[in-house]
Parts: sequence; structure tokens; C-alpha cells
Amino acid sequence: MSSNIHPTAVIENGAQLGPDVEVGAFAFVGAGVRLGAGTRLHHHASVEGNTHMGERCEVFPYANIGAKTQDLKYKGGNPGVRIGARNVFREYVTVHAATNDGDYTTVGDDNTFLAYGHIAHDCVLGSHIVTSNSVMLAGHVIIEDHVVIGGGGGVHQFCRVGAHAMLSAMAKLVQDLPPFFIADGTPAVVRAYNKVGLERRGYTAQQLDRVRHLYRMLYRDGLNRTQALEKLRAHADAGTTEYQLILDFAAKSERGIAPGAS
Repeated sequence: MSSNIHPTAVIENGAQLGPDVEVGAFAFVGAGVRLGAGTRLHHHASVEGNTHMGERCEVFPYANIGAKTQDLKYKGGNPGVRIGARNVFREYVTVHAATNDGDYTTVGDDNTFLAYGHIAHDCVLGSHIVTSNSVMLAGHVIIEDHVVIGGGGGVHQFCRVGAHAMLSAMAKLVQDLPPFFIADGTPAVVRAYNKVGLERRGYTAQQLDRVRHLYRMLYRDGLNRTQALEKLRAHADAGTTEYQLILDFAAKSERGIAPGAS
């Protein structure tokens, strides 16, 4: 089936639309944009710049995908945005292009970004992420798979959020949040492990027990960070996926691991 383009939509010359793309009233598609098959832009949605979007994405009214970075270090060129398949961008969500020529802000597959959220320049987002209303991700933030961020949550520049983690509503994350854990507060501190979320994703009782032990060693045994990581590396379960996720995450941390609640 051919694309369904409303007569008031603006499609610039050079834009590439896959089959079954729908572009609503007063929507805008820029010259450098590629839209994958089955993608839908609601009325007044905008996709611009050097932006490629995968199949069956949905962009709601007044969202803007691909706009120029807000980074004052921008010196020109053609940075852009690369987005996977089946992502939902609700009303007024903004996703900005990277800052440097040839770089990209990237988003994986099957994510849902609720209204008024912002994904800044050079962010790298995985898949199966849910961000609630008004979530703000600053530049160079990395969000791994299966992360949930509550309404009004904010993540500082260059911070990382590990897989299966959760940042609570109104929390301000200024250090890296390891996989599996829940952080809350301003600044955010780790308060628990994400038991319910892991159960929903099919984690076994044995896997959950390993995560519980990881949480205890990192945040409840009275060890400093170096001591805790040494204990994890020496543990009999150190070769398991759960332990390796934590150890790999810690090895890559540049801003330091978020502290636990006192």
C-alpha cells in the first residue's frame, strides 16, 4: 500500500518514506529524513534533520524529532539521529541531533517516551525503555535496555543507567545507576532492587536471589565501593550474567556509582 499523506503535510524534497507511512495534517518531514515502513506521524508532528527512523514508529502531535542540538559547542556539519523500530514518541517529546559532524543520538527498538520528555544530543538509548511524562535526559546520557524512569525524572550529562534499573518520579540522577536497582531522591540514591520489574521480565527465583545478594553486597554490607567490587569478583557466582552485568557496568563508570540510602 502507498503512503497516506495529508494534503496539508509538508514533505520536503529528498525525504524518503517507506511503504504504508502515514503523515497527518500539518506534519513536517525534512529533506534528510528517512521513515521506515508503517511509521505514523500524527498531525503537527515534525521529523527533521539527518534523522532515520525505523519501521512502525509513532510520533504524536507537536513532538519534534531530529532538531539541531542545543549544545553551544556545535560547529556545523551534519550530525543526526538514528532511531530503531516500533518506538512511540508522545506529545511534545523532543529528540535532538548529536553535536559533532558524523555523530548520532541513537535510540533502539520498542521504547515508549511519554509527553514532554527530552532526549538531548549524543544520548545512547537501548530498547524496551519507558520514560514517563517530563523526563529529561541531558547530553551524552546512556540508558540501557528495560529501564523505567518515572515522571519528572532527570539524568545529568554523561550519566549511565544500567539495564533493568528504575529511576523514580522527580528523582535527579547525578551518578551512574547500576543494573537491577531502584534509585530515588534529589540527588538520587539506591534504595532497593527492582524485584517486581525483574519478575515481570521472567527472572527465575535463582536469578532474583543473585540480584538480591548483589544489592546487599554493594549497598548493605558496610563495604566501600572498592571492597564490594572485589567481593563480587571473588564470589562463586561471579561468572553469572547478573554479576557480570554489574561488574562490567562498574568498570565503565566515569561519574561513579550512585550511593545507597543511609
